[in-house]
Amino acid sequence: MSMCRFQLAVSLDGYVAGPDQSEENPLGGGGMELHRWVLELEAWRRQNGQEGGEVNASTPVVEEARSNVGATVMGRNMFGGGRGPWSEHPPWNGWWGEDPPFHGPVFVLTHHPRERLEMAGGTTFTFVTDGIQSALEQAREAADGQTCSSEEAPTWSSSSSPPV
Repeated sequence: MSMCRFQLAVSLDGYVAGPDQSEENPLGGGGMELHRWVLELEAWRRQNGQEGGEVNASTPVVEEARSNVGATVMGRNMFGGGRGPWSEHPPWNGWWGEDPPFHGPVFVLTHHPRERLEMAGGTTFTFVTDGIQSALEQAREAADGQTCSSEEAPTWSSSSSPPV
């Protein structure tokens, strides 16, 4: 069975986002500043189809975190779309546009059922309503020997809005 690795960008005082989160400001006030260290890295930018960026001591950390990932688990806030039942008109399809950076199976932990969502580049979002254990089991199986990554750190394209 695949190993599942959890990664999280958090400030020294315990915050992963700023106050007043919304669909228009998904990381809240000052939230983008918290994640600037990764957004400016060449390794992160390359993995998200962008050019340029810094190379520093954080580079191998980001490269290792994204290596050999066969499946991803995330919460509803990272996928986005607001609280409560899913909007149908228009449907929320994530922060990343038509070609999300995951390029594999993603399991979204939520209380609200939704049909599987297939996107360009091989990303498929499966919405799991029966708990974290189920999401982890499905992700480990889908990873097929590769790493299962549980993410709440930024992995969105800077050309679109970031996740909550």
